[in-house]
Amino acid sequence: MALKPDRSIVGNQTDISYFYNSTAEKGEILVFSTAGSGAAMDDANAVLTRPSASPSGQIFAGILLNDVVNKDLTQTHINLEKDEVQQGGKVTLLVSGPAMIVTNIIESGQSPTIGQPLYFRLANTSADAVKRGVLSTTAVVDSGAGDANVRIAQARSNLHNYQVGRALSVVDADRYLKVEVKQFS
Repeated sequence: MALKPDRSIVGNQTDISYFYNSTAEKGEILVFSTAGSGAAMDDANAVLTRPSASPSGQIFAGILLNDVVNKDLTQTHINLEKDEVQQGGKVTLLVSGPAMIVTNIIESGQSPTIGQPLYFRLANTSADAVKRGVLSTTAVVDSGAGDANVRIAQARSNLHNYQVGRALSVVDADRYLKVEVKQFS
């Protein structure tokens, strides 16, 4: 379990208009695919992906609220009690705060302190060696080329803001952390 049911999501802060084509756990951080994000509800270009090794220039899409599985649907069915969706299907994302979640999708070896900013990146967790979109205390340095004015504009832009939220607790014995997801405008 990567995302505990102990969470507070108020209002219209979730989105169900994007597809995800790999398997994933609840709580993973996803970004928009560079191939295009589509505008219509069932647009095939509305695809999400995991962050790349260098998230510079990638845009935070949201925190996954479903388990994405790859099952042979002729032999078994999706477990709706576990909020599973089939690989390639639509997923539910927490796209903005203010919200609070409890997750263990934290970069391996890190122990955030209360109030510490959390960023997204591709790394593994303590639970396994799978690279996934995780929360990290390591700030992302945007390697985009350009003069000082471009870098200042990027720093002020939501498109280049890699901070997802901040820690509201320390990591517990099971490696779970309470996180406040920031509000994106």
